[in-house]
Amino acid sequence: MEAEARWPEAGDEGPAGVPGFVHSAFAPLVVAVAERCLARRYGAGPLPPGNGTAVVLVSAGGDTAGAAHVRAAVDAGDRIGPLFFFQSVPNSVAGHVAARWGLDGPVVCLSPTGDPRADGEAEAGLLLHDGDAAQALLILIELAPDGTPGEATAVLLGEGTRQ
Repeated sequence: MEAEARWPEAGDEGPAGVPGFVHSAFAPLVVAVAERCLARRYGAGPLPPGNGTAVVLVSAGGDTAGAAHVRAAVDAGDRIGPLFFFQSVPNSVAGHVAARWGLDGPVVCLSPTGDPRADGEAEAGLLLHDGDAAQALLILIELAPDGTPGEATAVLLGEGTRQ
C-alpha cells in the first residue's frame, strides 16, 4: 500500500462540490477521498504520462441520492436535467478523477458481491498482475441512507512503476 485516505477524517464537515455533478454527495465524496489519497503519495497532480494508474471504484449502492432525485422527478412528471445522464454512471466520476490527476490506466467500477474491499483488491490485483496497470487507486464508497455524505476510503495499491 502506497497511501490511504478516508472520509470523514478529523475536521471534515462536507466534501466540496464538483462541477458537473449535482444533487448528491456521491461524486464530491469520491473526488475528495481520491485527491486526499493521491496528494498523500504525490503532493500535487497531475502524475506524469505513462504512470499506468488504474482507478477501481467499488460501491454496492452507487449514487443513491442522485437516483432518488431522478426517481422523484420522473414520478412528478418533471424534466430531468442532462447532467443526470452523465453523473448517473459511477464511471463518470472515476473518469473525472483520472482526467484531473492524469491517471492513464484502466477505469473499472464494481458493485461488490461479497466484502467490498476484498472484491476491489482482487480486481486491482488482476490489473496489476496482468500488466494492465502499474498501480491502482481503489475507492470504496457508500452514501449514508439519508443521501448525505457517508463513508469512503481510497487506497493506492502497487509499486507505481510499469514492469
